Amino acid sequence: MSLLPTLELATNHNPTASVIWLHGLGADGYDFVPVVKELQIPDALSLRFVFPHAPLQPVTVNNGMVMRAWYDVSYDGLERRTDDAGVLRSAAAVEALVAHEIARGIPARRIVLAGFSQGGAVALTLGTRFGKRLGGIMALSTYLPMPDELPQAASPENRDIPIFMAHGLQDNVIPLRMAETSRSRLAALDYPVEWHTYPMAHSLCMEEVEAMAAWLRQHLEP
Repeated sequence: MSLLPTLELATNHNPTASVIWLHGLGADGYDFVPVVKELQIPDALSLRFVFPHAPLQPVTVNNGMVMRAWYDVSYDGLERRTDDAGVLRSAAAVEALVAHEIARGIPARRIVLAGFSQGGAVALTLGTRFGKRLGGIMALSTYLPMPDELPQAASPENRDIPIFMAHGLQDNVIPLRMAETSRSRLAALDYPVEWHTYPMAHSLCMEEVEAMAAWLRQHLEP
């Protein structure tokens, strides 16, 4: 499998940890590059941020328009329906990026998967199933796909992986109840979830960025 195209940004020389950050539907790898500066990563914590571009594909809910997407989304009656096979394909593509970071000398335990919306869904899917212990998952304005399969599909190595989840109270793209249900399903399986809500829509806010920065320092500082 050829690697997804990516952008990279290092906070210091000789990175000792990596954050693979997946954008949302219709965006691209450039979307969260400005957030790195806002995180104010200390010099002592040298991180490599990897921002992949999702493949171009038609998206059913957007009238079949071709855009960057990690998987297709359609409607089953009034309910949004996720293309589970597409989620797994994207998870496999991101898994190749994780393997690439490991080959570059970054231990799996110092690799964080981060993602917003669709990207967060893929990050949760891969992070809970990956066969080596990872550093953590940041799941932003998102939900857990295929929750009924997780008890059997979960990797024993990542049954205690730290998870940061944050959601907007006014999110009209992925309703808060979807995220709350996902948090409950993860907590029921004893995943340590750090949960945050903010008075925002389907977006990020500075208070959330500050909480993410603290979480990254907690889990990735040498």
